[in-house]
This record gives sequence, structure tokens and C-alpha cells, in this order.
Amino acid sequence: MRTDGTKMDNDKPWLRIPDGTMVLHRSDNKPAIIDGLTELVDSGSMNPDGRTQYRLDVGSSVRRLAGEDELLIVVDENGLVVMPKQSLGYRQYVTARLHHVFQGNRFIIRTMNRPKDRRNLILPPP
Repeated sequence: MRTDGTKMDNDKPWLRIPDGTMVLHRSDNKPAIIDGLTELVDSGSMNPDGRTQYRLDVGSSVRRLAGEDELLIVVDENGLVVMPKQSLGYRQYVTARLHHVFQGNRFIIRTMNRPKDRRNLILPPP
């Protein structure tokens, strides 16, 4: 297990957070949508593959890079991963897969329909 609460199993390949998943950046509590991966030669916080960071859509055509350890996964009041353009069935599938990889403290609850308002997010205990 990593210090950030993610489970680590060297026998299993890394499971990335799918594109379209809403996340919250831990450093500034700003919500964003996973928009892909960017491979980097050298950077601070990397994903478990040691080569990439997530590309985050933070709105207005602005992108930001972040390692997996810097992100919290946003779920709705029913505990399903927030993926604005995906079906309920796919969200259920992604939620189950991510819960096999991440501890519960890596998920935060969005309580209302305005995800850009930090007051609408319930943060996990430290």
C-alpha cells in the first residue's frame, strides 16, 4: 500500500483513471475532468507507470498536468464516479474497478449539481 492510501499490487498492471472522470486536485481543491495522459521525460509527481501524468481539463480550454497521487476521485451522492457524459452502467463499472485500486479516502462526494463550487464537495478525513 502506498502512503497516499492507494493499494499497490506488483502482480497487477496499473489501472488508470478513465478519461471523462471528474477529479479534485488535492493542492487547490479545484475540480477537473481527466482529459488523457501526457508522457514526460522528467517531472515531480508521476503516475505508477513512472512515465506519465494525467492531463486535466480545468475549463476554458486550459489544461493542467497532475500525478495520480495528487488527485481525489469525485463521486455523486450514490457513490458512483462522476463522469458527465457517460451512462449509468459504465459509471457503475468504473466505480467498481476504481474501488479495487484506491482506498475509500481517495473518493469525495459531490453533493450538488455545481461541481465547480468547492462548497459542494465533501472532503475525506486526512
